[in-house]
Amino acid sequence: MTEPAWWMPADGGASAVCSLCFHGCRIKKGGTGFCKARRYTDEGFKSPHLGRFVSVAVDPIEKKPLRRWRPGTQILSLGGILCDMTCPFCQNHTIAHPLGNLRERVIMPWQLAEMAKRSSLKAVAYTYNEPTLQAEYIVEASAVLKKEGIATVMVTNGMFGEAFCEEAARRVDAMNIDIKTFDEEKYAKLGGSLETVKRNIRRLVDAGVHIELTNLVVPGISDSEGDFVRMISWITSVSHCVPLHISRYFPAYQYREEPTDPALMLRFRDIAGARLKYIYMGNLP
Repeated sequence: MTEPAWWMPADGGASAVCSLCFHGCRIKKGGTGFCKARRYTDEGFKSPHLGRFVSVAVDPIEKKPLRRWRPGTQILSLGGILCDMTCPFCQNHTIAHPLGNLRERVIMPWQLAEMAKRSSLKAVAYTYNEPTLQAEYIVEASAVLKKEGIATVMVTNGMFGEAFCEEAARRVDAMNIDIKTFDEEKYAKLGGSLETVKRNIRRLVDAGVHIELTNLVVPGISDSEGDFVRMISWITSVSHCVPLHISRYFPAYQYREEPTDPALMLRFRDIAGARLKYIYMGNLP
């Protein structure tokens, strides 16, 4: 398995700086980064969960959600553990922020290609938890998959650093990127950076990667109409053809606000529909 990349030693080897995502963690020997997936040990910089997955399933492509890329097809979906954000409303918190040890399954890139071929699937998605934590594996596996005519998909929070963004622009065929909110302060409270996500979306669209966006409308976090209008204006500045999925929130993990008002969802749909070509609604009856 590929060794972890996107890091460098610091302080004469007493610590390491990880550049995989926005956090840019400086990790002392014996410690972990913000995501808990990257470690600095006496044996060097390690990412012990690379190539290890807890969820493997076959999904409709629309479930990712992707609606304008290979509609009507099925996709092999893989999920690992941990995350580089701390959203209190996380829908997949049992693997993103596990309370105990979960049984992980090692899947080598050649095995992944064989799994897809046996099921006659032409695409693999890294999803469920944050796939950035599998970055080195994605790079290695994408080359193996490409030789077999199998595409690579990421369902991500878009928080990766510039170096991996450049690599992903060459390796990944399609992504759904979640815009958590259009307020930088609120993003910071979720452990993220709006500017990082905006930069990566623009870079990937410019590079020709198929991009679709999701906005989960969470009361108190992403339900401001003013913020939503600003988000739509920004997306339009990238491309009015970028599909947007507006999804309804339901209570999950540590967040117990009431589900999003359907009337607000429909108002947001109308606002987005006036400027964007493709709008899809999620979690509405």
